[in-house]
Amino acid sequence: MQINRDLSDVSTITVTFNPDLALLKSQLAVLPPESFKLIIDNASDSKIREQIKSLVGQTHNARLVWNAENIGLAAALNLGVSLLREHDPNLRFVLLLDQDSEPQPGSIHTLVKAFETLTERGLRVGCVGPTLVDATTNLEHGFHQATRWRWRRVYPRQGMTDAVPCANLNGSGTLVPIDLFQSLGGLDEAFFIDHVDTAWSFRVLAAGYGLFGIPNAVFKHRMGQASVRFWLLGWRIWPARAPRRHYFLFRNAIFLIRRSEVLVVWKSWAVAKLLLVAGIHGMFDTERVEQWRQMWRGVRDGLRKPER
Repeated sequence: MQINRDLSDVSTITVTFNPDLALLKSQLAVLPPESFKLIIDNASDSKIREQIKSLVGQTHNARLVWNAENIGLAAALNLGVSLLREHDPNLRFVLLLDQDSEPQPGSIHTLVKAFETLTERGLRVGCVGPTLVDATTNLEHGFHQATRWRWRRVYPRQGMTDAVPCANLNGSGTLVPIDLFQSLGGLDEAFFIDHVDTAWSFRVLAAGYGLFGIPNAVFKHRMGQASVRFWLLGWRIWPARAPRRHYFLFRNAIFLIRRSEVLVVWKSWAVAKLLLVAGIHGMFDTERVEQWRQMWRGVRDGLRKPER
């Protein structure tokens, strides 16, 4: 697959909040020089903000936007897309990025080429996303697929290049046409963080578009504060999260369970996973009381929130 396509019609958005500056520097260094790079900072600490400013100032074709408060991942990305449209009315694609994701060489070209190839085959392509490899354990996160009875992860064999139809894509590394993003109303800002990408994926599917994972586009990625490798019919990744993150994870899962466009099989899987998360943290987490308190608050607030 050729990877020499000009990417001036692709812009990137990275949302930052007290980032690891070394990781952010690595990310910016590998983004295509011809692509416009927008960094939206969600009110990082003042000392870190000055370092972000310096880093972005050293990056070609980049702009930094400050938010006075943390408006959340979804709202920051929506703001970024609006600013990019103003910056370049002819922009075609937006690549959404977390602050700690590192595209491997050629992977962004591969995503764009895959999108164009799938479209040429007559498919209604909504988004494409890369293979995510956990930076701590070096394990792949896999791609989500759904059958009538099962929500599962699939792991393409080494060297595979065929696109994988997906039921969900991780937000970081998602390549989306800006026209589609805006026509569907952008990301749901009520989610703030966690399951922002899940809610978006179900809306894309409900609108009649497809989601595809691209195995040979590889991004290093960090899930949660840390990752633990464990064995369950194969090596798996368990992300460690702070209690506050579990509040959003549980609340937003309940939001999704209440929505009609969300697959029933995902809802069943989500309930089982929430119970597993609560059980694991109840047994092994030194902050178990605070973890459970935040999980319960999330469930309560998720049930109180009116449906969209």
